[in-house]
Amino acid sequence: MSFGILMQHMINGISLGSLYALIAIGYTMVYGILLLINFAHGDIFMIASYFMIFAMVNFALPLYISIPLVIGMTVVLGMLLERTAYAPLRDAPRMSIMISAIGASYFLENLATYLFTGVPKGYPNITWLTKIINIRGVSFSVVTIITPIVTILLLLGLMYIVNNTKVGMAMRAVSKDYETARLMGIKINGVIASTFAIGSFLAAIGSILWGSRYPSVFPLMGVMPGLKCFIAAVFGGIGNIPGAFLGGMILGISEPMLIAFFPSLTGYRDVFAFVLLILMLIVKPTGLLGEKITDKV
Repeated sequence: MSFGILMQHMINGISLGSLYALIAIGYTMVYGILLLINFAHGDIFMIASYFMIFAMVNFALPLYISIPLVIGMTVVLGMLLERTAYAPLRDAPRMSIMISAIGASYFLENLATYLFTGVPKGYPNITWLTKIINIRGVSFSVVTIITPIVTILLLLGLMYIVNNTKVGMAMRAVSKDYETARLMGIKINGVIASTFAIGSFLAAIGSILWGSRYPSVFPLMGVMPGLKCFIAAVFGGIGNIPGAFLGGMILGISEPMLIAFFPSLTGYRDVFAFVLLILMLIVKPTGLLGEKITDKV
């Protein structure tokens, strides 16, 4: 394998890993607060792609209006989902909330199929993101380079919010002990709503970057990325934000490198993520950066 081809796969892997990390952070934040896997997170990512199609294609809005509008609508959708599907079950058994999350996922998928049909639609072409650059035989689009930069900046901003603001302090308190935080006067509903808002914001950004790389939008497009991002969050340590970033990067880089060295396994690319998850759960169930938690009786 030539050095140019190896670099091509590495650049694509870093960009794909950054996308996985961006969406995985949304999973890990919700789990860190509620101990809930938000199975509808990938579908919020999918709906955000349809929002962009309507904004730029159906209503012909310029990009500088479409992006804030799509982000805002996605954040509202995430908070509405939390208020309707999860908030009423706040004190219910954890299994009830899990079933509600699965139901919310199926609801969004079937709603999208009913409203937009199952026929794939083309994602709007954001020309400056899809522009191809060629450096010494290595070709990549602008979005391939921008994605890791955006992900790192958002990660740093999120870590600042979590560690240096009152909202972040409240999030950390709730993640440590939900009931005690409630007794101490922390507004639980506001903290959880903020968590879903941040997760939905990241999903919206991820949908824009993903759509520029893979410009096909259909109702089930969020299923496989959602599962892989969940795997990335578990691999890095579910509930740990840097862990979600690390897990996403490892998974994203591993996939194209696997195909590069073993071309015969191309058809098993998606299977690799699940094999990686099984191995991690066997070797280190808490993930790379996860901490072992002991339940007090």
